[in-house]
Amino acid sequence: MSDFLHDFARRFAALDASNLHTLHELYSDDIQFRDPLHEIHGLAALQAYFAQLYANVSELGFTFHGYDQVQDGSGYLRWTLHYRHPRLSRGQRIDVAGCSHLLWHEKVYQHRDYFDAGALLYEHLPLMGPAIGWLKGRLA
Repeated sequence: MSDFLHDFARRFAALDASNLHTLHELYSDDIQFRDPLHEIHGLAALQAYFAQLYANVSELGFTFHGYDQVQDGSGYLRWTLHYRHPRLSRGQRIDVAGCSHLLWHEKVYQHRDYFDAGALLYEHLPLMGPAIGWLKGRLA
């Protein structure tokens, strides 16, 4: 069990629009962040990305349910993202499962998220959602 991963998850889950100035406590200045929709280099860019993210949602939170350290300074967090966006799914809460691979020394210098971008966004768009649902049904 990794104390680092538990502490990181606890502190990350506590982030919101009002305390993004604390990101420097979690991430190194040269952080490399990537998810299926974005690639971000540097702490200032990451802080700007998170600020925009929090500005566009009415609710955002994470529930962490897996902490797997692979080796010293490398591990995975399994999580569920919960969010509401006024223009997606009629403002209803959306839950998306995913995981993060982290590399760290004292702070995280590489963070890569893995999740289904369709479940996060595309399936909840007014025109694309029904088409994606139909396609998934045909492929099942």
